[in-house]
Amino acid sequence: MKRNRRSAKPKETPRPYYHISSVAKMYDLHPQTLRLYEREGLITPSRSEGNTRLYSAEDLKRLELVLNLIRDLGVNLAGVEVILNMREKMAQIEAEVGEFLDYVRDEFFRGKEEEFEARANALVRVRPGGVVKVEGEKGGR
Repeated sequence: MKRNRRSAKPKETPRPYYHISSVAKMYDLHPQTLRLYEREGLITPSRSEGNTRLYSAEDLKRLELVLNLIRDLGVNLAGVEVILNMREKMAQIEAEVGEFLDYVRDEFFRGKEEEFEARANALVRVRPGGVVKVEGEKGGR
């Protein structure tokens, strides 16, 4: 039986990966500097079957952040590690808070849709009136 090629799944477009020498040239670094950043845990490129470092677009973004902290802000490697860990924790907390808010919103509104709709329709608009001057007695009110 012959297989129809058109019914086969389309091939996924491979994501671009960069070798250490290309990345070093792109960012004006020595390859040993990239290896140091990897040893320190600041970047974690993936590896090929031959154990060659392969840098993805996400790896390059993280490297740019590391270089910005080091070159532009003068942060040392230990400080970069602390900052990156704090950023990850902040992202995790933000996700957890978002999940919690979704849960509270769902629990609060579940089964009360008609009640809230009735309250929204129960509001009556009042036209703003002009200021009315009330004249009173001389001695006060």
